[in-house]
Amino acid sequence: MTSINTAWSALGGDPELVARVSDEVRRDVLDAGLPVREAARACVAACSLAAAELGARRTGAAEVPSVRVDDGAVATAFVSERHLRVDGRATAGFAPLSRFWRTSDGWVRTHANYPHHRARLLAALDLPDGGSGGGDPREADAVADALAARTSAEAEDAVYAAGGLAVALRTPGEWAAHPQAAEVRARPLVERAVLDAPPAPPLAPLVRGAGPLLPAAGLRVLDLTRVIAGPVATRTLALLGADVLRVDAPHLPELPVQHIDTGFGKRSARLDLVVDGRTFDALLGSADVVVTGYRPGALDRFGLSPLALARRRPGVVVAQLSAWGAHGPWRERRGFDSLVQAATGIAVAEGSTERPGALPAQALDHGTGYLLAAAVLRALTERADDGASRVVRLSLARTAEWLLRGVPREPGPGAACDSPDPWLTERDSPYGRLRHALPPLSFAGGPGDWARPPTRWGTDAARWE
Repeated sequence: MTSINTAWSALGGDPELVARVSDEVRRDVLDAGLPVREAARACVAACSLAAAELGARRTGAAEVPSVRVDDGAVATAFVSERHLRVDGRATAGFAPLSRFWRTSDGWVRTHANYPHHRARLLAALDLPDGGSGGGDPREADAVADALAARTSAEAEDAVYAAGGLAVALRTPGEWAAHPQAAEVRARPLVERAVLDAPPAPPLAPLVRGAGPLLPAAGLRVLDLTRVIAGPVATRTLALLGADVLRVDAPHLPELPVQHIDTGFGKRSARLDLVVDGRTFDALLGSADVVVTGYRPGALDRFGLSPLALARRRPGVVVAQLSAWGAHGPWRERRGFDSLVQAATGIAVAEGSTERPGALPAQALDHGTGYLLAAAVLRALTERADDGASRVVRLSLARTAEWLLRGVPREPGPGAACDSPDPWLTERDSPYGRLRHALPPLSFAGGPGDWARPPTRWGTDAARWE
């Protein structure tokens, strides 16, 4: 079975629709020891097909439009943050304290891009915070010395206990023997369920007007996600016509490069769920989709569990994303793509235990993001039949498991891909002139770019347009 068949089956799609998909295979893109190109292509193809299916359903079309996926467009989109330019300037990558470090018995991978994560890392290692933001080489030397005196497991436990982020480098076999891996393997690539709550009226059909008939037009999406995977999913829903409102806590500003790269098509508001509960209730009252990217259970105390949301807003589609999955001993741990690569054995598969490697893109983030968007689109299509609320769940760790053990190589000569230029464009924005990657979704009648550039973080009103 090809990767697109596997992804589409995980989404609950009609297997006969896979015949609507064709692809442009290109060599020398997303080259890796693991089948990253095949997985990325499958994720984007599944999302494109789900969009085409929903559009056909809402317009009453006799058949689902054809889908064509170009490896060049996919590869460019999967490293969109690297292609981003603001007034011609490249944007920053990982922070100085976000990397692999030697320990007494191996390696540990840390993530300290956010100031609060950096502070917790230093506190866990009993190091002072000099206020340099990690830019002082002496601070990095001190972290290196502190970690070198610990085993990888000791470092992992100490940093997580302090609220920071660090994982020990594991081989694929070591991860397979871990209790969290067992929980991850026990779940499908995409978890899907109907929620026991009152139904909603059927999804409104699309009526031809002056503009294009985008599959998600008229739908409202509450975006409670951060960093890459979740925002990629909601950025994709915005591309397809949804009114996407990203909501962040006022005390947790987003990193500028992440917000710009994944903010196309959306609006961005700040909202304290404790102080501004009534405002959130008003937003939820007419939302079609709620997407969350926090640790499982972290938002339940605000009445944002899937079942609570469905009872408050009949017919809502709830999409949940996490790093390690909703079950198992690591379910409440924070995580990022780079950490999941290190823990699951991907870093060893792409390098060795002596020199850890990495995927050619943050492919767990981007791939899971497109699968999450596809799951939402398919849930909306299914909701058109019965009006029932649904929940879909994905995790970076489950996508990693699929990449490691479930994605087959699909050899082929492929066309040359000498430059990403065909899949880059420029536009003005509140941040200045942006160069950015075009969306990789392509189906008959589909959009070629987002309707609007990213707005500045947290500057939009917390209301629907």
